[in-house]
Amino acid sequence: MSPLIPLGLAFAALGLWLALSLLRESRTRTATRAAYFDAVKPLFDGGETRTEPTGFPRMAGRRAGLAFDLQAVPDTLTFRKLPALWLLVTLPEALPLAATLDLMARPSGNEPFTRFNTLPQSLHTPTHLPKDIAIRTDDASRAPPSELIDRHAELFADPRVKELVLSPKGLRIVILAEEADRSRYLIFREAEMGRTPLTPARLEPLLDRLAAIRKDVLALAKDPA
Repeated sequence: MSPLIPLGLAFAALGLWLALSLLRESRTRTATRAAYFDAVKPLFDGGETRTEPTGFPRMAGRRAGLAFDLQAVPDTLTFRKLPALWLLVTLPEALPLAATLDLMARPSGNEPFTRFNTLPQSLHTPTHLPKDIAIRTDDASRAPPSELIDRHAELFADPRVKELVLSPKGLRIVILAEEADRSRYLIFREAEMGRTPLTPARLEPLLDRLAAIRKDVLALAKDPA
């Protein structure tokens, strides 16, 4: 028997093992990503989930009579120090606002989840907000009043909060949910994220914050003075 035959069989076995391992990892990754919102479902009265092309889910549900929308958006663009997973928490309930106000922490101009850069007017950042917060609007003369933002400025005390949007169509908070493991990314270029499901403790304060902002907007509309 040629000595090359056992060597060839060994390589074939190794190739088969690697293929099966990659298949298992792929299936595990798909299942894990699809379950990213499973732990927070009890916070809502019912809800619907669909899987986006990224493999991460998008979930819609109701809480205390209000409709909420959750999205997990991966950002693997190479100019970032590390790939990131952004969590978009939206309250898509119409509001009596005449313009959009967008507060963005540390804007880079390349965020994949926002239209911040398309808003034509920049506003001064109040002193009670972190200096790295930029504010833009589509109509400064009709933007939500500064006292509304004053009431919720502590939201940005959390360094993972990236964006707060107030618009006639509703409200949104965006946070940095996760970054890729630095060592594995730098050495292996592995950017796996979403292995740990979103927790109710992380999400519930954001839901409550959006409901509180909505309540304040409605109160101001009733009593603008």
